[in-house]
Amino acid sequence: MNKIKYCFASVLFLFAAVTFAQETEEEKEREPGHMNQNRFKQMYEEFATPNTYRSASGAPGPDYYQQQADYKMDITLDDKNAKLYGEETITYTNNSPDNLEFLWVQLDQNVRAKDSKSPLRNGGGVNFAYRASSFVQTYVTEAFDGGFNIDWIKDAAGNNLSFTVNQTMMRVNIPQPLKAGESMSFSIKWWYNINDRPNDGGRSGYEYYPEDGNRDYTIAQFFPRMAHYSDNEGWQNHQFWGNGEFALPFGDYDVNITVPADHIVDATGVLQNRKEVFSKDMIKRYEQAKKSYDKPVVIVTQEEATAKESSFSEKTKTWRFKTESQAPVRDFAFASSRKYIMDAQAVKMGNRDVMAVSLYPKEGNPLWEEFSTKAVVQTLQTYSKFTFDYPYNKAISVSAKSIGMEYPMICFNFGRPNPDGTVSDRTKFGMISVIIHEVGHNYFPMIVNSDERQWGWMDEGLDTFMQYLTEQEFGENFPAAVAPNDQYPSRRGEPSKIVPYMAGEQNFITPIMSNPENVYQLGNNAYGKPATALNILRETVMGRELFDHAFKTYAQRWMFKHPSPEDFFRTMEDASAVDLDWYWRGWFYSTDYVDIGVKEVKKYYVTSKVTQQMQEYMDARNLTEADLPPLVYLVDENSEDFNEDLKDKAPSETSQNLKEFMMDNMTADERAQVKEPKFFYEVTFDKPGGIPMPLIVEYSYADGTTESITYPAEIWRKNDTEVKRVISSEKELVGIIVDPKLETADIDTTNNSWPIKDEKSDFDQMKEKVKG
Repeated sequence: MNKIKYCFASVLFLFAAVTFAQETEEEKEREPGHMNQNRFKQMYEEFATPNTYRSASGAPGPDYYQQQADYKMDITLDDKNAKLYGEETITYTNNSPDNLEFLWVQLDQNVRAKDSKSPLRNGGGVNFAYRASSFVQTYVTEAFDGGFNIDWIKDAAGNNLSFTVNQTMMRVNIPQPLKAGESMSFSIKWWYNINDRPNDGGRSGYEYYPEDGNRDYTIAQFFPRMAHYSDNEGWQNHQFWGNGEFALPFGDYDVNITVPADHIVDATGVLQNRKEVFSKDMIKRYEQAKKSYDKPVVIVTQEEATAKESSFSEKTKTWRFKTESQAPVRDFAFASSRKYIMDAQAVKMGNRDVMAVSLYPKEGNPLWEEFSTKAVVQTLQTYSKFTFDYPYNKAISVSAKSIGMEYPMICFNFGRPNPDGTVSDRTKFGMISVIIHEVGHNYFPMIVNSDERQWGWMDEGLDTFMQYLTEQEFGENFPAAVAPNDQYPSRRGEPSKIVPYMAGEQNFITPIMSNPENVYQLGNNAYGKPATALNILRETVMGRELFDHAFKTYAQRWMFKHPSPEDFFRTMEDASAVDLDWYWRGWFYSTDYVDIGVKEVKKYYVTSKVTQQMQEYMDARNLTEADLPPLVYLVDENSEDFNEDLKDKAPSETSQNLKEFMMDNMTADERAQVKEPKFFYEVTFDKPGGIPMPLIVEYSYADGTTESITYPAEIWRKNDTEVKRVISSEKELVGIIVDPKLETADIDTTNNSWPIKDEKSDFDQMKEKVKG
């Protein structure tokens, strides 16, 4: 079968060359030239030029550097007045080759200051309807003042340093430039009012429980933090407006947190004084949890937590946390409440044990005691398999109403049962998914430390992709959580889930390579689309083996470093030997969409008789049939050369030239093995969408068999709108389906079949359902 195809390919190539020569000789008006717009051209125009800091392979260069910021802090939580007080000493090391004339510090809490410009940055008119709470918060309630109050800034000798606050950034004016390789220490004293997070919004704050008068505190962005300085940005001085998250240097933390004595606290870092702050029962249970690899051990029971809800101790305890230099962190956060139940389980991570921990009030049960720590364990296992072994001593999931937010070793997650204890699937899977997502952020960006303020997709998109893989493994490992015979209902990751967004109104879509503050649909843009793009890249374009190796290479190259988008793109190509510039350009740098279909199918018959088109060609050149080599012609059944005698005859019967070609070029044994095709088709595939993708085709035949062929994306490299393929077969072709398994996020499947099926696309069906 293959040899006969090769024979025909040779003849068809000759025929194509002849017809091409005819076309080029025709006189026609010359069109103006144009720049290279080929979608497969290399991305030299889009990518930053490689240098000694960042190599062309995507790896850190020989001169790569990063700054270090170490913190010593004393923090006091005023539970009665919901205030937080702090005094910190920052030791900043300038590892760059530059002399720094001043230092920039982030004051992210100033986004909540009374004079914050963040609420003023968006336009908008009157809505036709409001939620009552939203209306009150927007138009009735006086703005909450939650910005930093800076008491003083002093150098190591106790001298005051001047400073200038520019919204959420603060310039610390230093007496002389901090030279390359030098360090300096300075201290800041500050305080602020803690916000009511569920009602006032925000990434951290407190939740108030009117039934018992308690609060739980999930505290983050709570201290002035050094801004990021790098080879490709200098100082990262983009304001914190609310959407773009954080760019931070790594460092060591030594933090004392003073809270009411009846509070339970956990935080970034290793607890240094467990025997002072844990009861004897808690110590005993914690030791059991360190040896429990199959299920969580309850360290603070619901009965114990409930009993403390009315205690309101006037005394205080100080919890001491310290990070380990071999596993630096870029930030610090903590949670504190007397309402917390605590459980924990050990997880094997190479030759180390990691503790998976959950903190939650009784309002979280029975959901949290059943699934929280299991989700933490699954996340650590799956993410580590695809990246690197989790390097920290613990991962904490904290129950926090109406928020999902991440920090090193600790995250805050939504999901609560109904008041009667019942739990809907939406709530259950929503909680499990947000825990997986937020714990997963330990890998991206807490360890692979991308600039979230500038490139939201580099942490959210990569994390959402890994979340999808983890959810599917969670569903396999905990089948009781999922309906029988069903997969885990992942919200993002599958190609079909991103179709409504990519098919949407272009005026409200931005490329993935956009700042988070400048996009219309942050969830789709920074989470859903990049996660889907990576899933398609893994499953359809590269294959799992090549993708997984390249993805792990990226994670391990940039572990505890600061990658840029180009570092990711280049590493994925470098470690796989797959040129993906066309893919990055289509999916990440544009708002193009995928739409590939079957435009036309023509049936041909073989003949050795000179066709009318060939005769015209010979007449124009004063040639006769004797002047040409033996030729075989394919005749379209709709052409003037077609006649009924050509039907149902094998090629050897209709083309003497073909038969002679086989006799002259094949041995008797080879000819005996050849099964001569009886059917020839020319299939035209078109691409109304802008993104080139592999052309995945399923051919169906009259005998009930099917054949699947994937043509590489490069099939579109010379014609971005349509391509043709010739099919030679022993069997009659009766059907064609493009992308039969919906692998490519094709926005319009109505053109994916031949014969054309009278059906609406999934997106059109969804729109009609919404209208109905």
